[in-house]
Amino acid sequence: MLFNLLAEGDTTPWTSYIPIIIIVLLLVAFFVWSFISQKKKQKAFNDTVNAVRPGNKVKTIGGIVGEVVEVDDAEGTFVLKTGDSEGNYSYMKFDKQAIYQTDAKPEPAEEKKEKEEVPAEQPAESAETPAEPFEETKAEETPAEEKKGEGEDK
Repeated sequence: MLFNLLAEGDTTPWTSYIPIIIIVLLLVAFFVWSFISQKKKQKAFNDTVNAVRPGNKVKTIGGIVGEVVEVDDAEGTFVLKTGDSEGNYSYMKFDKQAIYQTDAKPEPAEEKKEKEEVPAEQPAESAETPAEPFEETKAEETPAEEKKGEGEDK
């Protein structure tokens, strides 16, 4: 109906291309949305894989289930301890990308920022604070303790 109204008033060749342009724009928007969604999922997975530490339970893409014993971030590997309840254990080394499921939880971004800021602030505070007042305080407390000790001995 809308196209009939446009066709009656002004018949220009570009009006026939409007539906095609709309479809192309919708397809481009869908691909962009899909790409962004996939990037978010990949980032969440990488954060979870990097959060794996000794003691976490892991299931590999091959279906092997066990407990992480050792993690080597430099090589991107981890050692998995598997076995039965009778004490028969075996240890296998896997690439971190072999993780299918884990109980490890990645740290929220806010906590990471706070942890990064705290070490930066601590040296600045210790550099600004002179060491002398602490030494004077200790020197004053020591004679007071000795006096209490002397009074108890007599």
